[in-house]
Amino acid sequence: MDIELGIRDVARTVSFSSEQSAEEVASVIEAAVANDRTIDLTDDKGRRIVVPARSLGYAIIGSETKHAVGFGAL
Repeated sequence: MDIELGIRDVARTVSFSSEQSAEEVASVIEAAVANDRTIDLTDDKGRRIVVPARSLGYAIIGSETKHAVGFGAL
């Protein structure tokens, strides 16, 4: 799952891939924003991404990551 987080007053986005489903990611973000807590997600390499909910400008929860297999033309 590709995730992009826009942080307020920061020009660069936080982009990463996660093995969590879109529903799981959305519920973590919704709960953090509703309770004014930190958004705590883990990427597919095991790294933790922690963002204060107040700093979140937007979140884009993308489609499942698909990896190309083989040597054929794309």
